[in-house]
Amino acid sequence: MKLTKYEHACVVFEKEGASFVIDPGSFSADAAGIINGSEAILITHEHFDHVNQAAINEALAARPGLRVYAPAGLAGLFGQHPGQFTAVSAGDELSVTGFAVTVHGDMHAVIHPDIPLVANVGFLVDGTVYHPGDAYFVPEAAVETLLLPTSGPWMKFGEAADYVRAVRPQRVVQIHEMLLSDIGLHLADAILGEQGLTGLPLTSVPVGDAIGV
Repeated sequence: MKLTKYEHACVVFEKEGASFVIDPGSFSADAAGIINGSEAILITHEHFDHVNQAAINEALAARPGLRVYAPAGLAGLFGQHPGQFTAVSAGDELSVTGFAVTVHGDMHAVIHPDIPLVANVGFLVDGTVYHPGDAYFVPEAAVETLLLPTSGPWMKFGEAADYVRAVRPQRVVQIHEMLLSDIGLHLADAILGEQGLTGLPLTSVPVGDAIGV
């Protein structure tokens, strides 16, 4: 299985000629191209940095076979294409273009008590790679590769370190890093990497590059 990293939390999974994308958001410079190259779209939650509504609706209109899997609260974003939207929640088991995907968690991490919480799910792909969206929910399953958010108004490095310790993956790949400067990226590696609090290398994949998972 190949994972291609795009801006922020957007990743594409490929194997045996099939592919799907998780969280093609507004921070991805070529969101339309990424979506058009994928056979399905999975979305963890409704925030704009995880879902490019215009690009997804355009793709749904052009490709009737394209499907979106996301929390029920996003159904209205794609109301013109109801037959192409599937609501998902914790405990669901999906077959997506030949991948086995299980759904975990239910709510976005708290940003501030004055900001309403939204639904957020994590996706475990083929029982190996976990994308948590914007929450440090620990799935009740073994995780080989954890996609770890390292920036955002809802998180801090200490919580990220504790999350890695709780999940106990074999590998950590950085996502959700767009808000970090170069200094911030170095600090994330120092605190969260092999010489820091987790004991595991913090793998940073350049935008557009792919790794085997």
